[in-house]
Amino acid sequence: MAWIETLEALLEDIVLVATFCLEAISVLCVVMGLLKTARMTFNLNRHRREKNFPFNQVRLRFGTWLALALEFQLGADILSTTVAPTTQDLIKLGVIAVIRTFLNYFLDREIAAEMALERERAKIRDELETLDTA
Repeated sequence: MAWIETLEALLEDIVLVATFCLEAISVLCVVMGLLKTARMTFNLNRHRREKNFPFNQVRLRFGTWLALALEFQLGADILSTTVAPTTQDLIKLGVIAVIRTFLNYFLDREIAAEMALERERAKIRDELETLDTA
């Protein structure tokens, strides 16, 4: 039975490392999203001084990165409760999973709505440009 304890200890170490990796990837997603969104914001602000600033486009870019980070965080939370979880750990995971699922669901809905709106605006711009050249 000593080999089972050794395997269990190995599994705990693997889960610890994998959880750390998933959490690190999540942090990198947020930082990467921040940097890319900041760069996009700078470029938009530089090129569109006379027009209204497209806040929705900025929110859409950063929201996509946040949704990805939430997925990695949820994976880390699930892994952290796989090895000998207590009832309190399972309840905590359930609450966190529900909160993150709701956040992700509404974030995905908002992103999809913004993308549809952007496509519609682009279609209208193309139609107006076609009418102007005709």
